[in-house]
Amino acid sequence: MAWTFKTLKVGDKDSTSKVITAEVVEKFADVSNDNNPLHLDEEFAKTTIFGKRIAHGMISAGLISAVHGMVIPGQGAIYLSQSLKFRRPVFLGDTLTAWAEVLEKNEEKKRVTMKNWVANQKGENVVEGEAVLQFDV
Repeated sequence: MAWTFKTLKVGDKDSTSKVITAEVVEKFADVSNDNNPLHLDEEFAKTTIFGKRIAHGMISAGLISAVHGMVIPGQGAIYLSQSLKFRRPVFLGDTLTAWAEVLEKNEEKKRVTMKNWVANQKGENVVEGEAVLQFDV
């Protein structure tokens, strides 16, 4: 469904998914300059509390951005703010689904407040947050 400001209502929700591969993590490290060995070096990662490589937390946040920019509310929405709470690590091979649900709609200001969460393939939330988006049309 193509969402617009007019068609959005409180309770509407939608999602987008992605498998987090080593290539995804390595590309993110290159773009972000975050080369923490926890994300890139398996031998180093084995010495951490996770016991293996984990993805950058901001990859999950990026999926929230993708769900807002491309799915709900979709094209034409402008990010004003985003809160994030990182709940669990994301491991290579995890399938993440980023969700957004309309909490509030301000007709006068053409803004929506969205609840966000990113769940892994086990249904466990790895990130939770809230966003405010503005429409220019």
